[in-house]
Amino acid sequence: MHRSAIVLLSGGLDSATCLAIARVASYTPIHTLAFDYGQRHRSELILAKKLSEKFGARHRVVSIDLRQFGGSALTDDIDVPKDQLADSSATQQRDATPPVTYVPARNLIFLGYALAWAEVIDCNDVFLGVNALDFSGYPDCRPEFIASFQQTARLGTRRRNFTVHAPLIDMTKAQIIQRGNQLGVDYSLTQSCYDPVERSGVVLACGHCDSCLLRKRGFVEAGVVDPTRYV
Repeated sequence: MHRSAIVLLSGGLDSATCLAIARVASYTPIHTLAFDYGQRHRSELILAKKLSEKFGARHRVVSIDLRQFGGSALTDDIDVPKDQLADSSATQQRDATPPVTYVPARNLIFLGYALAWAEVIDCNDVFLGVNALDFSGYPDCRPEFIASFQQTARLGTRRRNFTVHAPLIDMTKAQIIQRGNQLGVDYSLTQSCYDPVERSGVVLACGHCDSCLLRKRGFVEAGVVDPTRYV
């Protein structure tokens, strides 16, 4: 009997690795779900589609406008901080004020959409690329949040066995890259930058935002060549 899965696919490094993990776990069919939510780095959506095609997944993009609320450097006219990577350890970040790149309730909203789709297609398994080590202080990337949402989903829908898989939750960025490398993820098809620049039709990563700095450090520590094109 086949088991289907939904993978929340942003086009970033972590979600691409999640997609590869879902495939090797023999889920079929795999559905990928991306969101056009008004983010300044919308070029990631093009990569999400390419990744889905490469992995033979059924891709869907949902449009929602989180710029209506703003409150984040990703959805508002707020500068993305550069060269200010804070201590990203879980101990230091757990009670810290989220950085300005945190999009309020984003993962809660995304998981809500994934749950609604799971009800329609009779799917119990959703994959999310959150990480509790290099998570930049985002409260919706913590294990407690994932467990709580899963329980709420089981109580509030017909999906009594609904499960949110977060296979990267306890991994460092270097470990994630190493795992993805083993699974054949082409990281040149991913984008992590919060503030990319387009030059002559080519999208380049800024190399200085939190996400770029974490990505750079991850590739160095993993001993894997970083294929990212930086400004």
